[in-house]
Parts: sequence; C-alpha cells; structure tokens
Amino acid sequence: MTKHNDFNEIITGRRSIRNYDPTVKISREEMGQILETAALAPSSVNLQPWRFVVIDSAEGKETLAPLAKFNQRQVTTSAAVIAVFVDMMSEEYLEDIYNAAVEKGYMPADVKDKQVPSIKGLVEAMTPEQKKEMFLIDAGLVSMQLMLAARAHGYDTNPIGGYEKDQIAEAFDLDKERFYPVMLISIGKAADQGYPSVRLPVDVIAQWK
Repeated sequence: MTKHNDFNEIITGRRSIRNYDPTVKISREEMGQILETAALAPSSVNLQPWRFVVIDSAEGKETLAPLAKFNQRQVTTSAAVIAVFVDMMSEEYLEDIYNAAVEKGYMPADVKDKQVPSIKGLVEAMTPEQKKEMFLIDAGLVSMQLMLAARAHGYDTNPIGGYEKDQIAEAFDLDKERFYPVMLISIGKAADQGYPSVRLPVDVIAQWK
C-alpha cells in the first residue's frame, strides 16, 4: 500500500468506503501498527478503555455476517472488520498503566501514589451510566484516530453503527456485561473511490463568545 504522510491529504482524502478489493489483506504486524497508533488517542484519566476484535478470518466473518445484515458488502470484501468495544472494568489496568509511566520516567512515583487512589475513588463513585458515557467519548476518539491511522497506511475504512449490538460480544466470546460494543470499522483497499460529502459551514456549527 502507498502510505501517506501529508496530514491534509489524510483528512481530506478519507471516504467512507463500502466496497473493497477482496484480494488485499493486512498482515497482523501492520494491523498491530495501525492499532498502536490509534491507541495514542487521549482517554479520561488515561484508562484507555478501548478494546478491539479484529475479524479477518473466514470463520470470523461468517460469525459476523448475520449480525451485520445491512453491511454484507463491507464484511465480505474488506480485509478486516474491527469491532470496537469499551471494557467497563478497564480500571483493573490502572496500576499497570501508572506503574509503566513511572518506569519510563513520564511521572514521579509520588505523583502516581497520589493519583491512583484518587482515580480509583472517582471511578468507584460513578454510576454504570456515567462510566459508560465517559468511556464512549474515549472510544469515539480512538475510533476516529484508527480510521486516520489506516488512511496513513494506505487503507480505507467505514464506521458502522447498524449491527446486532446485543449479540456481538458473546458471538466473539466476550463477557457482554463487561464489554460494551461501540461500532464496527471495516478496513481494506477501496475498490471504488467513494464520494465526497457536504459539511456545514463553520459559521453554522461554531460560535465565538
């Protein structure tokens, strides 16, 4: 694939693609690079609640197909469909994240020792709905960054919201009480150019005070 380094081209050239070249595959190594770049997105108190299921095998796509009835072309022709979830228990990784920050010299140990208990208290005080709302914002950030990272690697994507959200976690052996589905993202090499779409002007969507 032709990689892109021009940020403006990455942004303006992105299209939501529904038909892909089925002969184009993405290696696990390159997919890992794309996900690693995506995961540089910010998250609330750096909990990084996003989790990905990369569905790229024939068996995986057979499992997904009946759950994405209105997106069959993306499922069948894409190199992969990435199911984005949030881990409702992502605070279990809090110590690991902050300990690693200390080890890398990003944070003093005494700051970590103050922040970790504070964050635990914050998260424990949240209702499930408050927690989900916070995590869904983080998941939106990482999903957009994933699509831009894919574009930088020369691939195309399409975010998909229409699928059986109540079934997808269990279909891929995840605990549906813990892992909440956010969206599907198809990824591959476009078989057609897609089409540009209109955006509202800035004077409609923004105010200065």
